[in-house]
Amino acid sequence: MRHNKSFNHLGRKKAHRDALLANMTISLIMHKRIFTTLAKAKALRMYAEPLINRAKEDNTPNRRLVFSHLQNKYAVTELFREIAQKIADRNGGYTRIIKTGNRLGDNAKTCFIELVDYNENMMKQPGAKKTGRTRRSRKNSAEKAVEAPAAEAPKAEEAAE
Repeated sequence: MRHNKSFNHLGRKKAHRDALLANMTISLIMHKRIFTTLAKAKALRMYAEPLINRAKEDNTPNRRLVFSHLQNKYAVTELFREIAQKIADRNGGYTRIIKTGNRLGDNAKTCFIELVDYNENMMKQPGAKKTGRTRRSRKNSAEKAVEAPAAEAPKAEEAAE
């Protein structure tokens, strides 16, 4: 029986699954965003986030543990140098999954998985929105144009005195 088995086997044996997730984690670290299926992205998030969390504290045991999973010294160096600085104040949730629809060939659900602190478009402040114009009738704008010069005239006379 399969009760309470919480992770997705992805149709692979353990060794194949571990190699797949390690390679995808290396690609995620090096490229900051990868395009994959939704099932693989969810499995990758469970595999990669504990390793990314280890990078917050840069010491030899943490480096060795991460290297034992990834087997790529360039990815480990990138993780402990650049990525660790950006995630230092974050308490979790280092990755984001954005669904992109279904693949044409086999109709599989596809998505982007990316490191949260590296997407410049999502990091923009919500208060920095440009002011939009509302739709008004021509009648109201014509009345305001007539009232505006009349209201400014007394102010100009008071400034002259």
